[in-house]
Amino acid sequence: MKKICLYFEIHQIVHLKRYRFFDIGTDHYYYDDYENERSVNDTVERSYMPALNTIGKMIEENGDFFKVAFSLSGVGIEQLEVHAPQVLEKLQELNQTGCVEFLAEPYSHGLSSLKDEECFAAEVKKQCKKIKEYFGKKPTVLRNSSLIYSDDIGMQAAQMGFKGMLTEGAKHVLGWKSPHYVYHCPMAPNLKLLLRDITLSDDISLRFSNTSWEGYPLFADNYIGRIAEMPEEEQVVNIFMELSALGIAQPLSSNILDFIHALPVCAKQKGVAFATPSEVFDSTNSVGELCVPDTLSWMDEERDVSCWLGNPMQREAFEKLYSVAERVRIANDPRINVDWDYLQASNNFRFMTTKPSNVGLDRGIYSSPFDAFTNYMNILGDFLKRVHDLYPDDVESDELNSLYTQIANMGNELAVKDNEISVNSPTISDRQASSYNNEVMTYRYVAKSVITVTSTNVDLVRGLITKQAELMRQGIALVSEEYGSDQVTYSFTGLNDIKPAMVEEATKNARATAQKFADDSDCSLGGIRNAQQGQFSIESRDQNTPYIKNIRVVNTIEYSLK
Repeated sequence: MKKICLYFEIHQIVHLKRYRFFDIGTDHYYYDDYENERSVNDTVERSYMPALNTIGKMIEENGDFFKVAFSLSGVGIEQLEVHAPQVLEKLQELNQTGCVEFLAEPYSHGLSSLKDEECFAAEVKKQCKKIKEYFGKKPTVLRNSSLIYSDDIGMQAAQMGFKGMLTEGAKHVLGWKSPHYVYHCPMAPNLKLLLRDITLSDDISLRFSNTSWEGYPLFADNYIGRIAEMPEEEQVVNIFMELSALGIAQPLSSNILDFIHALPVCAKQKGVAFATPSEVFDSTNSVGELCVPDTLSWMDEERDVSCWLGNPMQREAFEKLYSVAERVRIANDPRINVDWDYLQASNNFRFMTTKPSNVGLDRGIYSSPFDAFTNYMNILGDFLKRVHDLYPDDVESDELNSLYTQIANMGNELAVKDNEISVNSPTISDRQASSYNNEVMTYRYVAKSVITVTSTNVDLVRGLITKQAELMRQGIALVSEEYGSDQVTYSFTGLNDIKPAMVEEATKNARATAQKFADDSDCSLGGIRNAQQGQFSIESRDQNTPYIKNIRVVNTIEYSLK
């Protein structure tokens, strides 16, 4: 049986405000809040909510026969959290039906996969965490920004643990092959690939309301009929598009939602099913490898990355931005991280394109590609200055990163969980600037960072302490702070678990002692007249073994003697 894999992307552009050269160094807020709120609310009203309500009706009417997949960028989720939380609530409601799958993608909807593997992995991990918070399940399928894909990106996705990826069924990659099969990455055979059917997807997202199109008007039964008539051996038809195509690119007045609503009914009549990407990957074998040595995407006729990096302005902005990727990663400053996510978004670079495009491009406040470039570079100039203020140019990134890298490596070796280690932002001091220091210095700058490990695995932490010498051998000094704040402390957290047993034992001991007094005085032991439970005390066994605790409780019990 043929399967339709229907997928929608949800992403919201974060609009930058007009930012002039003289704002550099004085204004660190880069966003047009009014335009962001207006554009989100407009998209939600005209597209997201009507489309999601229709999809909800399709699930209600067709049960688990109808399946659909979504991906949400992290910055898109942030915009919806602020301006339209009802969209996220609706998606959570759809998730409860079990008919929806949520995919992974880069948090910023950016181009990090083209430049920085570590940045790309961190973005995907951050977005997966966000998806799990909202929908209770970690994604197992990756969809890169605008379906960007290459063999190298596929290999990294496999190393990150994904079972498959979505990408474009570009003719220059497929050649004589059909996009209606499952393929795999040649560099990572376990990573399966689903390829977008360009014609069937764009018939809905780009051409549906075009009265001059030869296929107009498009009806659901004819559309499904084309799929049913495909060769029997062709397994899956992948229809991928932006959710905003339903209502924005194709206005609601075109009856686009009526068309979408009718698809499952027509599919049942023609013997065509629906499936999520994970279901396709789990049930369908790959027919062979798909070699993609050069990067492709779903953008423009070329299906490549030229709409973002096709001219010198775009490439200069791109290189400048990622020149500080490592320093941003090391700093881990909350405000810097937010701006880093928003400045990476791919639309910032597309506004600078000089290419003609069949898909309309709204540059917003920008009058030309050069205007978009100038505004972005002014903002980027201020951002770079803030990053470099944290870490002067004289300090090499390798030096700054050494402490974090060594601790992280040791943490992995000792199986200490990531969430048990917190690394404070390093502080940089200029020894030459000190008026009290006249010595000749081998190193002018000193970077200090505090690493805090909080863990219930005492044995592993003690093992970590014994390996501090390894850091010393690699040129990383360990310094003691005043007042002993750097000392390891051990806390006993299981008191509630042992309280009942200790009280019971203390009571037994008290009665045995009272019985001994009664026997020695030729009396018989009566009942308890009064009982008081004292405080529990927890103390280290001695100063050399603070990880071994002695726990005491003193109960006062009065008995009567007869």
